[in-house]
Amino acid sequence: MSITYKDAAGIEGMRIAGRLAAEVLDYLTPFIKPGITTNEIDRLASDYMTQVQGSISATLGYGPPGYVPYPKSLCTSVNHQVCHGIPNDKPLKKGDIVNVDVTVIKDGWHGDTSRMFLVGDCSIAAKRLCHVTYEAMWHGIMRVRPGARLGDIGHAIQTFAEKQGYSVVREFCGHGIGQKFHEDPQVLHYGRPGTLDELKPGMTFTIEPMINLGKRDIKDGPEKDGWSIVTRDHSLSAQWEHMILVTETGYEVLTLSAGSPPVPAFVPQPAPVQATANA
Repeated sequence: MSITYKDAAGIEGMRIAGRLAAEVLDYLTPFIKPGITTNEIDRLASDYMTQVQGSISATLGYGPPGYVPYPKSLCTSVNHQVCHGIPNDKPLKKGDIVNVDVTVIKDGWHGDTSRMFLVGDCSIAAKRLCHVTYEAMWHGIMRVRPGARLGDIGHAIQTFAEKQGYSVVREFCGHGIGQKFHEDPQVLHYGRPGTLDELKPGMTFTIEPMINLGKRDIKDGPEKDGWSIVTRDHSLSAQWEHMILVTETGYEVLTLSAGSPPVPAFVPQPAPVQATANA
């Protein structure tokens, strides 16, 4: 594959898809509390996508070569699950943290985003991990501008996270996105500044760091479902994800919505929420 650069029509399609993905998370937010199952979260999301938005899930039935097709409409990764947790019938309990990762397809364009949710009262350690991971993502986003390099993004995320005493998962990364779920380039969340691909206007990709409370090592989940990944030392893991457009002067976050968490105060010029377009 090679990097695709979106024209004005493609950018507008990505804006709509990104907003819709974020609005799925907005819709789910009040339901995510102790007692709900991740299967219920998945059902709510599927119904909202298909019946309200007129979008479809990109994950349902998705399967790269060598993978069993993914069976659900979103991913729910709980506590020490790093990513790709498959929704099930186990109720969430007070103190859990869960990443909900949503990708919608609207008019052929993909919108991909995820958020961390605190289930009831959580430990200080869990709250801090989620907070630092969110800020780490934004440190990476802030490096996006024409002429910068992908290595600048990864270096900013890694440096910030490791200074806070956390580790960065290396085996999974962000990715280009557009009319395909996964496009070039790969967006690493670690690395050296000034390295890898140059950023150019029209590029769209995700930044989605996975940060561990303990060591960075991971392994397949005990479910042996071909998807779920967990921390090897059973420590908590957190992830946030936004979808980014490289503009002529900097960046635009395509997955902001009315219910998105506030942009950190250290971000100098947060991208405005897009006006609601007809879906």
